[in-house]
Amino acid sequence: MIVLTLNGRERRLEGLDPEMPLLWALRDHLDLVGAKFGCGIGQCGACTVMVDGRAVRSCVLPLKSAAGASVTTIEGLAEADGGLHPLQEAWIAEDVAQCGYCQAGQIMAAAALLDSNPAPSDAQIESAMAGNLCRCGTYLRVKKAIRRAAGGERT
Repeated sequence: MIVLTLNGRERRLEGLDPEMPLLWALRDHLDLVGAKFGCGIGQCGACTVMVDGRAVRSCVLPLKSAAGASVTTIEGLAEADGGLHPLQEAWIAEDVAQCGYCQAGQIMAAAALLDSNPAPSDAQIESAMAGNLCRCGTYLRVKKAIRRAAGGERT
């Protein structure tokens, strides 16, 4: 049995292969489908979730590595009262999403960045987001939304 805290709630996962990627446990066994399968090798970022506050690629993280950890998915990012997270609000305000496939991973990577650095420079934003690919090319809007969520323009 694997026990973890998922979106603020303790979850006990029984009968799952500990080597199974966290992504498949989330999607196929816990019905949390916000994290997407993109490349399967941890290179695109569509599957990004936070584990103990760090952005991780859930497609390559074995479930056993999440045991005892706090895992946050896009579904758990919203405020306790149901309000949107400031990043989600910024994403809407800046009209970031086009196809939307990569956006949950983008937002989770940005959330991990802002949790560790609430006022990142553009260079820090670019560095933190470099591994999250967007086929629609909304990178400039992503950066603008992160700056908005951080409280303004940063250089």
